Amino acid sequence: MATHESQDTADPRIPAPAAAIVDLLNSRPHATPALPDTLDDPRQAGAILSPFDPTAEDAPTPVRLERVRAVRDHLIAVLAADTPARTAQAWTMVTEQGNELTFRQTFTPDGQPQLLQVSGDPVVGRIVLTVAELVNASTWSRLRICGNDMCSRVFYDTTRSRTQRWHSYEICGNRTNVAAYRARARGSRTSGD
Repeated sequence: MATHESQDTADPRIPAPAAAIVDLLNSRPHATPALPDTLDDPRQAGAILSPFDPTAEDAPTPVRLERVRAVRDHLIAVLAADTPARTAQAWTMVTEQGNELTFRQTFTPDGQPQLLQVSGDPVVGRIVLTVAELVNASTWSRLRICGNDMCSRVFYDTTRSRTQRWHSYEICGNRTNVAAYRARARGSRTSGD
């Protein structure tokens, strides 16, 4: 089984909370052929969840992993939604997944508001708070699913215009463009006969 590695966390243009969410979302089975769910490996699961549970010393429990997978699936649905109605439905599912969580608003010594979790799974709570932080910072919209259907890797769009389509132009962008070119070339040959 491949080891967990994040290409996105090494890029200084990507905020650490966004990189942690990207790693979590890429832990799902994706690509063709499908990569395994890396949360199935206790060591990899611990590495993926460590930004959300820095004090954890043991492998995540099956119950925790089930909750994390549910949130992960709903967040993927948000990114994959292709209409406003589907986006709203996916956000509703994220909200419902967080119904077991309770937060209390407090203020830092310098007067900044913050939410502290008082009940519910702490890892799921930190995931939800991290997503809320990304949404509030207007960086959630930079998370995308690779436009190559054979890949579907989640990435953080670092372009100024926010128009990046592939997690890697060299890998997925070139493949997609070459495939499109070949399809056009075949079409022009058959129509010219």
